[in-house]
Amino acid sequence: MADRRHFLKSAASAIALCATPRLLAAQTAPPGVRSLTDTLSVVDAGGANLVALSTADGLVLVDSGPFQSAGQVTAGLRNVAADANVGTLFNTHYHADQTGNNEMFAASGARIIAHDLTRQWMSTDYWVPVEDRFATARPEAARPTETFQTNGSLDAGVEAIDYGYLQLAHTSGDMYVFFKTSNVIAVGDVASPLLDPVLDYYTGGWIGGRVDAMDLVLGLGNEQTRIVPAYGRVMTRAEFRAERDLMEEVRDRLFTQVREGKGPEDMLEAGLLDGLPRSWNDPDKFLHDAAKGMWAHHNKLDRNVV
Repeated sequence: MADRRHFLKSAASAIALCATPRLLAAQTAPPGVRSLTDTLSVVDAGGANLVALSTADGLVLVDSGPFQSAGQVTAGLRNVAADANVGTLFNTHYHADQTGNNEMFAASGARIIAHDLTRQWMSTDYWVPVEDRFATARPEAARPTETFQTNGSLDAGVEAIDYGYLQLAHTSGDMYVFFKTSNVIAVGDVASPLLDPVLDYYTGGWIGGRVDAMDLVLGLGNEQTRIVPAYGRVMTRAEFRAERDLMEEVRDRLFTQVREGKGPEDMLEAGLLDGLPRSWNDPDKFLHDAAKGMWAHHNKLDRNVV
């Protein structure tokens, strides 16, 4: 119990770390842009974070932004580089708020890099259970042109970039993009300092995969590494670790409840999310998706599984 209390206090302290240096950096950047280094910026795409690297050969961009944000994205990128020419685009996963403007960048010659499963989800019709509808395949022009299975790397000017698979963290095809020279990692929706953590269980995403993926990210950098989520503030490594520890705490609490067949309402009544250093906008949905994901991976719950 003492260790758990220590976790809760430590997580709350880390999440509340002073953001003054980041705010000062944002104040000196053009509208819609938060400068991280002389060459690396976060561009606002209607609330979503895009990471843009400026090089002599054009921009390297992580995620393209949601549908109907093309004007705002283009304006933001022109504040990074006058011609806003994107030569390489990464998609951290297949969701439309990360891939909505893919066609625009493909039309101007950008290559699009993503995990192979991201391309598969974008290339086929599929059922969306929570919305009771089919989603149609994205046009060929929107789909990634280069895919990978485990990891890869490239050089962009003076920036060394590594990228790799974050298995079953949010969807089945998440990836990170590590700007090693700048010591910044873009992780898409694998971190959620602003929105409820989303577990896309029908593609295989689950809370255990999320914790494992966050451990992988923590193994990449050092204490000075900054981590950019799809939404919300740029995180310190300590803040990212605190969210990872919180996810593990929730996973541990879920184990018994899921094994006993409890539903989201039962879990909420039992106080499963009480006493944590964050709140949920829709705790019922979060617990529903977390439970669904756990049952899909029931063999990993515990040795005591019937």
